[in-house]
Amino acid sequence: MRIHVVSDVHGRVDALARAADGADALVCLGDLILFIDYADHAQGIFAELFGHRNADHFIALRTQKRFEEARLFSEEMWGSLDGGARPHIERAVRRQYAELFQAMPAPAYLTYGNVDLPRMWGDYLRDGHHVLDGEVVELGGLRFGFVGGGLRTEYRTPNEVDDEVYAAKVAAVGAVDVLCCHIPPAVPDLLYDTVARRFERGSEAVLDLIHETQPRYVLFGHVHQPLARRMRVGRTECVNVGHFRASGTPYVLTV
Repeated sequence: MRIHVVSDVHGRVDALARAADGADALVCLGDLILFIDYADHAQGIFAELFGHRNADHFIALRTQKRFEEARLFSEEMWGSLDGGARPHIERAVRRQYAELFQAMPAPAYLTYGNVDLPRMWGDYLRDGHHVLDGEVVELGGLRFGFVGGGLRTEYRTPNEVDDEVYAAKVAAVGAVDVLCCHIPPAVPDLLYDTVARRFERGSEAVLDLIHETQPRYVLFGHVHQPLARRMRVGRTECVNVGHFRASGTPYVLTV
């Protein structure tokens, strides 16, 4: 069985429509929407609502790790909109989700990223789309476990959860052959982004599960330009499947 795996789609509708070409199934590890684009500041919801120049400033503050200033600037921008931020964000996100799920091949097995809004997904899923979070499915005779979302950070992205909530989802999956997460296990080389020059958060619970159960693979995304794209932890092959918005190319897993 040939499975194509993508993560960090961030609005890449054109490539998503082709992501399962030649595969028996698609696995998507989340971060479907594009809120802000660090490579092209004119793209994404923030630039759409507030313009390229304001996006430049917001990205500069975050890149310089001036998070409190970035938060206050963001609040000022959202406060300038009629009716507040929520309806404008929701309309923009819904436009993206409508296009993305229409393009999403089937069968597809999906979990959430840290920037996704899970409450909206049900409005756009089509036949053959299976959403799993803290759940297991059998593909090609192997058990695939899925754990979605991210952990709390200073970035305050929409789908961050407390460590204990995330750990409970990992425990619910238990021993599997392939563990599919949005965020990596807590291994420094897998967490360091060489372009952003910072460490992202990884999961200690996932790392513990690797040590305890030794799945064949742990597949994840989240870190767009990782110091290490893959490494072994014991018998487990840990693989960052790549920044799909940038590459447009899925990771291929044959089981």
